[in-house]
Amino acid sequence: MNSTATADDAASRGLFHVVLIVAVAALGGFLFGFDTAVVNGAVDSISANFQLAAGATGFAVSCALLGSALGAWYAGTLADRFGRLHTMQVAAVLLAGSAIGAGLTVAVWQLVLWRVIGGIGVGVASVVAPTYIAEVAPARIRGRLGSMQQLAIVLGIFVALLSDAWLARSAGGASQLLWLHLAAWRWMFLVAVVPAAIYGLLVLMVPESPRYLAAKGRLPEAKAVLHKVLGLSGEAALERKLADIEQSLRAEHSPRLRDLRGSAAGLLPVVWVGILLSVFQQFVGINVIFYYSSTLWHSVGFSETDAFAITVATSIVNVLVTLAAIALVDKVGRKPLLLAGSAGMTVTLGLMALCFSQASGSGVSLSLPAPWGVIALVAANAYVVCFGISWGPVVWVLLGEMFPNRIRAMALAVAAAAQWLANFAITSSFPALARLGLPFAYGLYALFALLSLAFVRYAVRETKGIELEDMQGG
Repeated sequence: MNSTATADDAASRGLFHVVLIVAVAALGGFLFGFDTAVVNGAVDSISANFQLAAGATGFAVSCALLGSALGAWYAGTLADRFGRLHTMQVAAVLLAGSAIGAGLTVAVWQLVLWRVIGGIGVGVASVVAPTYIAEVAPARIRGRLGSMQQLAIVLGIFVALLSDAWLARSAGGASQLLWLHLAAWRWMFLVAVVPAAIYGLLVLMVPESPRYLAAKGRLPEAKAVLHKVLGLSGEAALERKLADIEQSLRAEHSPRLRDLRGSAAGLLPVVWVGILLSVFQQFVGINVIFYYSSTLWHSVGFSETDAFAITVATSIVNVLVTLAAIALVDKVGRKPLLLAGSAGMTVTLGLMALCFSQASGSGVSLSLPAPWGVIALVAANAYVVCFGISWGPVVWVLLGEMFPNRIRAMALAVAAAAQWLANFAITSSFPALARLGLPFAYGLYALFALLSLAFVRYAVRETKGIELEDMQGG
């Protein structure tokens, strides 16, 4: 009786510790969401301040994503060489520096440079956080804890958009002067220093990944972390778990890209699945909603204040459905959620294309007649619901857990780099696609949503409840 109670107490303490540890790691996701979405409220002001054409505006908005691809590409190497925690600290420094530089920029090339630097930090965080979370989380709740990364991302998006709206309202417009004779849009970037500093400090307080420690031969440290995060109270249980980790890592050497190659010249099938999951997550156009929504709703007749309010409301919807996804991912499974999300996004994106086909005018004079404006708004939020309960959190869960231990960090880096390049392609191309017509743009995203349905049905396997040491690449 007493031994059972002791074991339960140890498990409860372990769960408490692992949730706290994962919450700190997921702050990288918060910065990821904040840094990528904060530009939403500044788009029009940047375009006007630097007198940019549509193509240049698209690049100024999306250039950070090129940095993100670069950061994601090298994050796996950094994480495997220097550890998950030190790599997170590097991300925090890059994001803090970028926030200051972008807020004080005096030329568009400087803005692009600082946004790229911040993007590198975002890319690093996007790889290291899900890797770390997957490596410290118990299998029975790994999906829910892995979803905290996406929850942090959508919270970061929400706070960025709320901050943008508050700063613009306080100044009387995003281009108007606020404190220290700086325009409100500059403060939209500057405030990111605060969460970056908090992230950098909190990372100093969490333990290193037990799988990284085991890979480096630091077995006593790995055992101590396993005891803390898994609540394993017996020496025999700790030894068994550590032996499982060592066995899965036994063939490991310094990770190289060629480790991801299959028997032929191509990559391992599991790596291709990870890449395509990343690409489809972006090709359904989700970031068009979060990067351009204020401009979009303003262009179809809403005031700047109302456009900001709609954007914030959409981000709140995103947070709520992500909480629902966290509750469902370990019960329903990864694959069913992805299938349902793909079907829902196909329908809602198709409806948005239909709505905008009823629009009159173009550019700033674009307008939607009643009732199509309201239908478009409802469809856009329904689309966010479909994405937020499926492809938003579930892709990050899968990328953190689907690869074998020996290639996890490197494979996740490649998949994340592909995700950021896909994000850049979608974000930078939207202004040009919008000139061809919003029905064409949203119809294209609907097509990709339909293709993602077929991809998940035939290529993605369920990983619910499988230990990381049992993941196989093939």
